[in-house]
Amino acid sequence: MNIVEGMAAVVTGGASGLGEATARALAAAGARVSVFDMNAERGEQVASDIAGVFVKADVTSDDNVAAGLEEARAAHGQERVLVNCAGIAIGEKTAAIDKKTGEARFHALASFQKTIAVNLIGTFNMISKCAAGMIASEPVTDDGGRGVIINTASIAGTDGQIGQVAYAASKGGVIGLTLPVARDLMRDGVRCCTIMPGLFHTPMVAGLPEEVRAALAANVPFPARLGDASEYAKLALAIVDNDMLNGECIRLDGALRMAPR
Repeated sequence: MNIVEGMAAVVTGGASGLGEATARALAAAGARVSVFDMNAERGEQVASDIAGVFVKADVTSDDNVAAGLEEARAAHGQERVLVNCAGIAIGEKTAAIDKKTGEARFHALASFQKTIAVNLIGTFNMISKCAAGMIASEPVTDDGGRGVIINTASIAGTDGQIGQVAYAASKGGVIGLTLPVARDLMRDGVRCCTIMPGLFHTPMVAGLPEEVRAALAANVPFPARLGDASEYAKLALAIVDNDMLNGECIRLDGALRMAPR
């Protein structure tokens, strides 16, 4: 039985990388997918390719997300699958000595706040609004399931590297909310899991020099390569398909444990 056949799904960050791969995989499995992203040109192309709809949505905005979900539901009905892939990454130390001036400088608060806003608060904003719609709907599985929420954290959430304090904090927050969300929604039949990717071949990594990508891949115990976005998508679909996966954070990293730098 194909459990996602005919189901409505929302994928944030669905215009590229892990989100795009997941949107395509869900659509290939028969889901009706809404692609949420800020990149309208790319998002519309992906949505067109998969016979879905594109919604330009800022996940940090209360009103924007509410309007976006209204648009998605008008097209496909109540979403039963939410995959949160929208996110940003910055590199900045907590404090450091400027090599040019010799002066001490501190992490810009604005960039820390923005990273938390998109990666953590944006994820929760989508979770709470989608969950409200799910729990108000009829069950769709024999176990009384009404929906599945899948978040994207990172192995940086537990072993963040130098310069990743904002990113690691945001992803650590996503890891931390996974079990409480699952417990909040357990009596209403909505599951919540989080995927913690390691080093994956995403647009951000693709922009690095070849020798840098090779060095990153060499650090992965096995397989000694960068992950492919399709492998993230396969795990997302497996979570949707397996009712016993709930409240769990799953590393997808080839056994990688990141060193300080």
